[in-house]
Amino acid sequence: MQYSPTQTLPSQTAPAQVNPTKQYVNTNVSNTVIPVVHPSHTTTVNKHVNTYKHYFPHTQSVVNECYTQNLICGKPHNPCCPPRHFGY
Repeated sequence: MQYSPTQTLPSQTAPAQVNPTKQYVNTNVSNTVIPVVHPSHTTTVNKHVNTYKHYFPHTQSVVNECYTQNLICGKPHNPCCPPRHFGY
């Protein structure tokens, strides 16, 4: 058997096969600082209290009185001595 040289035919181009598009994402981040101020205030109140304490001292005293009465009851028994009057 004898073989003849292989013939190479011209290349043919088939229609292109298109795959779905691959998606790539580039993310750019921009940071913004926003100051938020929360003010507060503390007031210190110093109070001074004056306390007045009222006292009412009271004294007490006792007076003892003694009176003397001289009574002449009837006439004296001795008629030689006349009765005397007492007083001022």
